[in-house]
Amino acid sequence: MRPLYLDTYATSKLKEKIKILKEILSSCVLCPRRCMVNRLKGEIGFCRAGEKAVVSSVFPHFGEESCLVGSWGSGTIFFSHCNLRCIFCQNYEISHREEGQLINSEELADYMLRLKSLGCHNINLVTPTHFVPQILEALEIAIQRGLDLPLVYNCGGYESEEVIETLEGVIDIYMPDVKFSSPEISQRFCNAADYFENLKKILKKMHRQVEDLQLNKGIAQRGLLIRHLVMPEGLAGTKEVMEFIAKEISQDTYINIMEQYHPAGQAPKFPEINRRITHDEYRQAIEIARSFGLYRFD
Repeated sequence: MRPLYLDTYATSKLKEKIKILKEILSSCVLCPRRCMVNRLKGEIGFCRAGEKAVVSSVFPHFGEESCLVGSWGSGTIFFSHCNLRCIFCQNYEISHREEGQLINSEELADYMLRLKSLGCHNINLVTPTHFVPQILEALEIAIQRGLDLPLVYNCGGYESEEVIETLEGVIDIYMPDVKFSSPEISQRFCNAADYFENLKKILKKMHRQVEDLQLNKGIAQRGLLIRHLVMPEGLAGTKEVMEFIAKEISQDTYINIMEQYHPAGQAPKFPEINRRITHDEYRQAIEIARSFGLYRFD
């Protein structure tokens, strides 16, 4: 299946999208926090990102969803910083401590093409939200040099409606986390009480653009793939999440219900999340999803 961005590039619409997104950096509203800082002049908002992208690692990943990994791996580019900064982040060194290297668009394009040369099935942009303008600028360069792999938008789910609308025709596979349904819980752990209300609108926009996940010989080509991390004590609000997906997105939604939660970052300071989940908690999450007619699990 031909990546969407190739047609967008061919009609010069990609260049228009890059211009729109780069202008946002002067008064940043790339995410719902709408910090309105001028990142081009060194001002710093909640995510603490600046004018240039920061990358922590680039490699073929074999620990992602099976439909992304295939035989040759998912070509992951891990971006530093984060617009959610969850206190229990499993990649705390990257999201909070901001470990990584500043890179320009040419270097980012080189990374994409290197992953292609290694045989990766896709380009997997991990935590891309705060660097969308820089990513699209690099994408344009990579296309000119032969990039033709599906583009995966692997995000925390706290996205700007305007930015997601601008990304139509660019992203092949949206892979958002659906973290919490409770405003109180999302406020406590990532300072974003509006997380789920905003996310519900974002999921609808993503699904409208790319629809349900399509596979070719077991490898994802286009569509929506949702991740949901099961939390201790039912704090993720799995019932509300799965009910929304089944009733307002699609019962054919491809979902990865994840069991790998472990206390990381500042989690030990919060007794309710200072432990791994139990087998029963994970089993209950799967049963809840099935009870709403969901069946496509990774």
